[in-house]
Amino acid sequence: MITDTVNPVLRVSPAAPAEAAAYFRASLAFHADVSDVAAALAAEGDPGFVVVDSRSTESWDQGHIPGAIHLPTALIPEQAGQLLDRSVPVVTYCWGPGCNGATRAALALAELGYQVKEMLGGFEYWAREGFAYETWQGPARRDADPLTAPVEGECGC
Repeated sequence: MITDTVNPVLRVSPAAPAEAAAYFRASLAFHADVSDVAAALAAEGDPGFVVVDSRSTESWDQGHIPGAIHLPTALIPEQAGQLLDRSVPVVTYCWGPGCNGATRAALALAELGYQVKEMLGGFEYWAREGFAYETWQGPARRDADPLTAPVEGECGC
């Protein structure tokens, strides 16, 4: 039996290559992934950006990226000027991919004149990929989740 239905992937045709390139280039201007942020922070010298955790104090205490600045989204308008340098790009994060808190924080910072990117995956993927983090009790680290990061070596992305 021959059917005229198109599969769901191709129901809307892919964009032309030039349009796709522009879209994906723009996406990289707005987003950074966990492993790239971790690699930049681990390298010697200044990474050229600061990391901002936009979650509540209770969430921060539960775990945060070492060296991150704690700046809950609601406090950005009144505290960003004291905590951040407008000449230094900012990478925001929140809980994880199911949370848009980092997006709201990035918007608030951009509206105040900061260059900003959102870290995809948030704190969830930071911990799931096996990177060290800090809690109110001290340093912590989980084994890498093989569904989110290679157990050995690099992902090759």
